[in-house]
Amino acid sequence: MTFQSAAKVADLSDGEPHAVTVDGTDVVLVRVGADVHCIRDLCSHGQVPLSEGDVDTDDLTIECYLHGSTFDLRSGKPTCLPATEPVPIYPTKVEGETVMVDLSHQGDNA
Repeated sequence: MTFQSAAKVADLSDGEPHAVTVDGTDVVLVRVGADVHCIRDLCSHGQVPLSEGDVDTDDLTIECYLHGSTFDLRSGKPTCLPATEPVPIYPTKVEGETVMVDLSHQGDNA
């Protein structure tokens, strides 16, 4: 795995989407407690940034603001229509105060 620096942990507010570009790829980081999730910042249905949507920390989903599709932050799979295609997710880890993302390894949904 090839992890790259994506953000400082202190820059992430719990349950709030945080858009970053890592090595030319737009992604959204979402911190929920001690866990950080990373999903591509593009709805597979509406082709708009997921980072502008809301996060449900109970269901671990992010909602596309345009048509209301939601995606599981752990798998990238849509949890409701109109989206039917998953969004790529990426492994994360925290090293010290830095969130690291591995763009070379997409989650099992891709």
